[in-house]
Amino acid sequence: MNLPPTVTPRAFARLAEINAGSGDQALRVAVEGGGCSGFQYDIRLDAAADDDIVIEGQGPNRGQRVLVDPVSLPFLSGAVIDWSDDLIGARFVIENPNASSSCGCGTSFSI
Repeated sequence: MNLPPTVTPRAFARLAEINAGSGDQALRVAVEGGGCSGFQYDIRLDAAADDDIVIEGQGPNRGQRVLVDPVSLPFLSGAVIDWSDDLIGARFVIENPNASSSCGCGTSFSI
């Protein structure tokens, strides 16, 4: 069974900050072929499609949404989507238990 990924309150809070200046868009997290390890994440602001899995924020992050398409769901099952702000940059990061290895930047992985 494919479980939707978990989105941390920190990731939802960052999405709320982004939307405060640009409207009400959802964060799409998808998996595509490519990258140095075989698969890569595509993370962008987008509108929902009819067949998307929608993960909604709670409490102060109510109204914030993260979208996962049905094709990407098996690759993201059980993953955690978070926001990281460290020395190598600020970005959404994915801790993916399905990945057997990943590249140094964290945007490419293999299964």
